[in-house]
Amino acid sequence: MKKARKTKEKSRRRRKTRSAPKNLKENVPYRKPALRSEAFAKALADAKSSANDPESLQALFNEAAKKAAAGPREAFKGNWPYLQAMLRFIQAYSSGTYSPRDVSDDALLWMIAALNYFVDPFDLIPDNVPFLGFVDDATVVEFAVSRTKDTLDDFMIWETRGGTISG
Repeated sequence: MKKARKTKEKSRRRRKTRSAPKNLKENVPYRKPALRSEAFAKALADAKSSANDPESLQALFNEAAKKAAAGPREAFKGNWPYLQAMLRFIQAYSSGTYSPRDVSDDALLWMIAALNYFVDPFDLIPDNVPFLGFVDDATVVEFAVSRTKDTLDDFMIWETRGGTISG
């Protein structure tokens, strides 16, 4: 009798230790509402259609730079410098000043999509909602930075070298 109870207790313990982490949903970026929204899907679709259109990219840069200059930095926390780098990257890329061979199409699309979402005043949380209107924008920028950090870092190194491509 005692042996049977111990076996049952052990199997119950094993099940408990094998359960999924409680914060698993928090670690999956697509679970964030802003990234599942229709506004983000539209931003990504628009990114795909404008990625090879320098005029469209320049217009996106102009609109996003204007909004960034007027918007609150606090919502973006540590990603504010990367948002600024994204802006400069898109400007340099659209003008042909920066055209490295190793920028992936995905990295370019994530940056364009993030900026498209950023400039959309009617995304998941409308921008006219004080402070909260930029929280969803910051979430999308954070997601894009996580996908493009190496590309943005390479771009910033290129900038510090005086804008010359080596190698």
